[in-house]
Amino acid sequence: MLLPGWGADGQTRLKAAKVVVAGAGGLGCPAAIYLAAAGIGDLVVLDKDAFELSNLNRQILGWQQDVGRPKAEAAAEKLRALNPEIAVKSLVVEITEDNIHTLIQDATVVVDAMDNWRTRFLLNAACVAQRRPLVHAGVFGLYGQIITIIPGKGPCLRCLLPEAPREVSRFPVLGATPALFATLQVMEVLKLIVGFGEPLTGRLLLFNGENMEFSTVTIDRRPDCPVCAYL
Repeated sequence: MLLPGWGADGQTRLKAAKVVVAGAGGLGCPAAIYLAAAGIGDLVVLDKDAFELSNLNRQILGWQQDVGRPKAEAAAEKLRALNPEIAVKSLVVEITEDNIHTLIQDATVVVDAMDNWRTRFLLNAACVAQRRPLVHAGVFGLYGQIITIIPGKGPCLRCLLPEAPREVSRFPVLGATPALFATLQVMEVLKLIVGFGEPLTGRLLLFNGENMEFSTVTIDRRPDCPVCAYL
C-alpha cells in the first residue's frame, strides 16, 4: 500500500476483484499463492488433475501428503490457511468449449497457467469474447515467455501464434522457471486491477535462464486474426 499509485484505494480494488487461475501446476501454484497473499478477494483455481510425486519440484501447493489428491482442492485448502480473509473456490474440472464461458464469467482477470495449447487457445478465445484480460505465460526447461492480452487494445494469443504449436505431453522444467513467470504474471494482474504501471500488452517478454537474458519482442494485432480481428 506504500507504493505510489496503490494506497488504500488500490487494496480495496484487489479485495473487490475476482481472478481465475486456470491450472494448478508449476505456474498456477505460485501465482495463486502470491494472489492470495496480495489480497485478491475472490480467487478461483481450476484444475482437473491430481498431484503426482513428479509434480512436487515446481507445483508448490502440492506436498507429499497431497499425492493422489485433486490439485485444485489441495491448493485451495492451503490458500485459505494463508489468507482466511479472502474467498477461495476450487473446481476440479476440465476446461472445455462447453464450460469455458461459465468458468471465467465475472472474472476481473484470467491467469493462463496451463500446460497445453488447446486449452490456452480456448481461454484466449473466451477472454476475447467476454472482453476479459488474460495473462499468458509458458515455460520449457529454463526458458519462458509472458504476454498480457487486453482484448481490443492489443494482440491476442492467436495473433502471436496463428498456427497451434505441437503438443508435448512431457517436457523438462526446472522448478524455478515457472516460479519466475508466475510471479511476473501476478505482477501483471495486480497492475491491471490496481490501475498503475504499463502491462505487457503487445509485448512478449522472453527469458533464457541458461545465460540469464531477458528480451522483449513487439507483437502487433493481425488484421486477419480469426479470434480478435472484429474488435
